Amino acid sequence: MPEQSATGATDATAGMMMIVVGPSGAGKDSLMAIAARHFAGHDKVHFTRRAITRPHDAGGEDHEALSDTVFAERHAAGDFAVSWQAHGLSYGIPAEMLDRVARGQLVIANGSRSALADIRTAFGRLRVVNITASPEVLAARLEARGRESRDDILRRLDRSSLTVAGDFDVVTIDNSGALEDAGQALIAMLELALTDLR
Repeated sequence: MPEQSATGATDATAGMMMIVVGPSGAGKDSLMAIAARHFAGHDKVHFTRRAITRPHDAGGEDHEALSDTVFAERHAAGDFAVSWQAHGLSYGIPAEMLDRVARGQLVIANGSRSALADIRTAFGRLRVVNITASPEVLAARLEARGRESRDDILRRLDRSSLTVAGDFDVVTIDNSGALEDAGQALIAMLELALTDLR
């Protein structure tokens, strides 16, 4: 069960928190990297790094690597706007992102579907970007990583959902094809979100 560590939600915010979710193999990190390069230097767009109790060299997203002890200390000190646990790890979104959203910025973070309700409570204005791909594409990408057998991957994909449950503002991008095409779709989505903030 995710836990929320913010001091409270804001009734109305000038900016927006955008959370990117999706299954392993969907390409979330790659798409966010494309968008981050496009918006580099933009004063209203900020891509945040999560704090995770995972080694920095473990692969995947660029994150702030913390030990379990340090994460617990930071959580107790109120350093996270929202924190949650998944897959045996702890995740936290820095508390300073609350100020960025309050000042009218568009903040983008990698997230988890299980934490969306708490993220919306903390930030008030939330848009979810659901990155998906066909099961066949996901299976091929995960198999290429060499961490699981194809049978294990197919069983896991059969149990998982590619949709976002709940009453959220969700936009879906299918990344089954060329990475650049999906990257441009994400950029266009962020540009549209910026117009909503003006």
